[in-house]
Amino acid sequence: MLEHPNFNPVALDLGFIKIHWYGIMYLVAFAQFMLLGRLRLRLPHVSALGWTKEHIDDMLFYGVLGVVIGGRLGEVFFYNASYYLAHPIEIPMIWRGGMSFHGGFLGVLAAMYLWSRKAKLSLPVVYDFIAPLVPLGYAAGRMGNFINHELPGRIASSDLPWAMIWPGVPYPVHPSPLYQALVDGVLVAIIMWWFASKRRPTLAVGALYVTLYGCARFFTEYFRTPDYEVDILGITISAGQMLSFPMIVVGIILMVFAYRGSFEPKAVTPNPAPSANNKKSKKKKA
Repeated sequence: MLEHPNFNPVALDLGFIKIHWYGIMYLVAFAQFMLLGRLRLRLPHVSALGWTKEHIDDMLFYGVLGVVIGGRLGEVFFYNASYYLAHPIEIPMIWRGGMSFHGGFLGVLAAMYLWSRKAKLSLPVVYDFIAPLVPLGYAAGRMGNFINHELPGRIASSDLPWAMIWPGVPYPVHPSPLYQALVDGVLVAIIMWWFASKRRPTLAVGALYVTLYGCARFFTEYFRTPDYEVDILGITISAGQMLSFPMIVVGIILMVFAYRGSFEPKAVTPNPAPSANNKKSKKKKA
């Protein structure tokens, strides 16, 4: 078996302020967003849509707000509503960990809606652009959970080579944050980058990410200690699976509509040039 390195969650203690690894992982996520965004600008089918570095920089500000506000509110209302309602002063303390991906996902969707209106860009086109930039940022967040000793997995057999002794847990567990960083993050990122490297129907890239993440998260939740479980038609599923299943359904539906051309920008029919007869009639009226 392996043993958790038991990292100190505080990367740097300056006395008057403490810099946490969890916060650093979010900075890594935002930095990779900018780097990968600039790499996407090199793709002909992306640059042809008029994307610029200025778009990425401006969009990131909105995205950060969406991730932080949506992620924290998702943690509060999806997973620990009773605790945070009893301790409301702790809601802004994001440096302690506790960010919901599903809440952050909804927050980013809302933030990109606002930004697209400001930038006067098609919302489906915006979603297609950012979708391949999200998975590695998610992986960085899960590494932050691992450093914070958060999200221990379910009980694992001691014969499993990578079963891990977790701080404060008396039995070996699956290192679920690492599973999710690799599967929900790195694996999904590889597939998304390949798919988005060529011109696809509008919103197909965004739809694929929603579907892939939902499937990956539904799978990796089997190895994570659930925040809580629900019974649906005799089937017990975790909170994370309950939130991921709608993503799978919606993603598949959006993909079908995308390949039917439902989100393609409508061509504007130019006004016909005035005919010679029309010109003559206008001169007579004058």
